[in-house]
Order: sequence, then structure tokens, then C-alpha cells
Amino acid sequence: MSIISENEYRYNMLIKTFASRPEPAFHAEPEQVEVWGRHWGCNNDVGQIRLVLMHRPGNELNIVDPSKRLPDIGAFGDPDKGWYWRGDSVPDLVSQQEQHDGLAAALREEGAEVVYVDECAPGKMKTVYTRDSVIAVDGGAIVTRMGPPIRRGEELPVTRTLGKLGMPILRTISGTGLLEGGSFAFITPKVAVVALSSRGNEEGARQLEDVLRTQGVELLRVELTGYRLHIDGMFVMVDAETAFVNPTLLPFWFLEKLKALGIRQIEVCPDDQPWVINCLAVRPGRVLMAGGLSDRTMTKFDKAGISVRVVPYDKVSLGGGGIHCSTSPLIRDPL
Repeated sequence: MSIISENEYRYNMLIKTFASRPEPAFHAEPEQVEVWGRHWGCNNDVGQIRLVLMHRPGNELNIVDPSKRLPDIGAFGDPDKGWYWRGDSVPDLVSQQEQHDGLAAALREEGAEVVYVDECAPGKMKTVYTRDSVIAVDGGAIVTRMGPPIRRGEELPVTRTLGKLGMPILRTISGTGLLEGGSFAFITPKVAVVALSSRGNEEGARQLEDVLRTQGVELLRVELTGYRLHIDGMFVMVDAETAFVNPTLLPFWFLEKLKALGIRQIEVCPDDQPWVINCLAVRPGRVLMAGGLSDRTMTKFDKAGISVRVVPYDKVSLGGGGIHCSTSPLIRDPL
């Protein structure tokens, strides 16, 4: 029969006195502030933006070669290298930079601090659309894993940027998972949605769900039709209980789920311009939009008590994404 030594007894008492503590949870504000310096992340899509990640268009757009025309699909591109640029004209970098600077200035005026991706990966011409490379949830970030070759590789400079900021990285999508930020949205602080499409698969959704489950968040899955990419072209929250939606592109069950959650829906109308839903709430009931909202829909916004600030963004949108795509909130006030 073994008798505990005095040193073992003291060691056990030391460990018992200074025991490990699972509470408060990692994402709880006291824990965040003590360990990580501030409360990181977002538990919603409409709270006041405090910190937002962006990338100013730059030399990465020089990869677009005017001689590489693909007339059958109405674009410039190189299938071997993976880059493409839709439309009939090559990027106007100066105009894009001016509009991007205008968006950043508007965000600052609306109360946000803007931080930029440290250094764009060479030739990654879609980096301006920072929404897709990182998803902020309560307490930290999920670094995504992009689908197409032209975007795969944006994840590294974003990860470096988050590290320099001191933001906890809760997960990096790995294995065969695919996930892009434009495919994710909070509906309420306890219910979120992810789109399954060519840019996000079930494995990516499962890994995202692993993180959200630790925070008590339910994750809905919406399967997009055809070659639709992201849910932010058909659904975006504009107030705590109001969504801007294109009902023709969303399944009936999802529209009914929104009703069950008490979410009022403002529907896009035929007079609205393409990409109009790709807007950004900077605080509850305050939205940045690139224009293109019809008088009919504007009346609906006014009746709902939602104000719209128009920020010209058509030149940047030529690359395939709008204001929502170009902003990745890292910190929002909780709801």
C-alpha cells in the first residue's frame, strides 16, 4: 500500500487550489478582454460596425490580359491560370481605387475603423472582396477555404493580418471543405444560414457548424440553384428584424423560416438594379448601398424606418462583387 509523500500532497493541494476553470466561455466578454484585449467578432449582421477588413484594389489586377478574350462567355480570362474578368473592358484601376476609397471613408464616417489586408497574394485579383476569406463569429474568426483557383491563396495574407491584429482564429476550413464568407449570414444571434453551392460544400458547412455549436447557434443550410455563388446576392439583413430578399432565388421553406423567426422581409422588385441586395448594414436600420434602388423599394425602406446612404461602387462591382462583398466586419456591437 502506497502512502503519499509530503511533496506529492503539496503538489496536489496546489493544483486543487489553482484549478482549471472552463467558465466563462472563450467568447464571453470578460474572458475576451482579459486574454485577447477586446471582445472580438460578431454575433449578428447589423450591429454597429467597429472594425472592418478591406483591401484596396492594386497591382494584382494587372494579371488581366486584354489579349485573353473569351467571347463565348463574355469575359477575359485564362482557364489554365484560373483568372477571369467579366465584361467587355479591362479594369479601370484608378476609378476602382477612387470608389473603394469612397467606401472606406463612408465606413469611417459611420463609426467603423478600417483595416487593410497587409499584402495581397500575387495575382489574386479578387482580393478586394474580403468578405469571402474570413467569417467573424462571436469571439474570433473563421478563415475560409476558397473554391476557384483564382481565389485560393487569399487566405494566407488574411491570416497574417488577423494575427497581427491579435484576433483569435477559431478555425481554418481544412480537408476538402469549401466555404466563402458571402455564403454565410447571421439571421439572429442564435440562428445563422450558410449557402451550399459551387463555392461552399457540406464539409465546409460542417466545420463552420462545429464552431457555432459551441456558442449555441443553429446553422441552417440553403441549397442555391444552378451556378449561383453566394447568399448575399439574394438575402441580407438590414435591421435587427428586417431582411432585404429576392424571393425568386430563395426556397419557400427558408422564407417561411424567416417569418417564424419574426423577420420582416423587404422584397426586391423588377425596377431595382442588379446587385442592389449586396448592401451593408453599418448599424441597425442604416445601410450603405451602391445605388440602383427603385422608388418603389425605397418607399418600403422608408416605411420600415431604414435609412440608405448611397456610395458609388459600379466600377469595383465590375469584378463580380458589391459593397457587401468588399467588407468583412471583424467586430460589431452585439445585439
